[in-house]
Amino acid sequence: MSPLRRCTFSRASHAIGENSLGCAARADYDSCMLSRILHAFQAPKPGPLPEPDEKLALGALMVRVAKSDRYYDLAEIKRIDRLLTRLYGLKPIEAAKMRATCEKLEHAAPDTDRFGLLIRETVSLEARVAALEALWEVVLSDGDSQPQEVQVLDAAREAMGLSHADSDTARAQAEAQ
Repeated sequence: MSPLRRCTFSRASHAIGENSLGCAARADYDSCMLSRILHAFQAPKPGPLPEPDEKLALGALMVRVAKSDRYYDLAEIKRIDRLLTRLYGLKPIEAAKMRATCEKLEHAAPDTDRFGLLIRETVSLEARVAALEALWEVVLSDGDSQPQEVQVLDAAREAMGLSHADSDTARAQAEAQ
């Protein structure tokens, strides 16, 4: 029964001599208000997360790299949005929504390898190098590459089947951006 339905008072309470704030009505009213307050604080249940494809996997990896140093700042968020816009031809609002989905996927995913393997199995070598370049752009977006960020990037690189030389090339391209 909805909170609004529970809050309706019947005319029968008036017929038996109770006023609108009589004892029985007051108890119903208090119960109703408590129910409505508690209902207002309940968060809606989130829908199921989409099954990640190579685009969502790369987005989740970018978020994971950005969060790995425990400092997920606005520069990194903006960079991820710009990368999603550039890589996938999205409008800014679409890129922000995609990043939000990627943040949820990153939070729910147990390890980096899952995303890296998905990218490895679904895209070409050139696209994987471009994905690594995007990860380097995120690492470098705040002007300082932290060891934790590089460690996550290296795990993603290995899962994507790329070499250290590929990483060096991708980093050089990212620095040129």
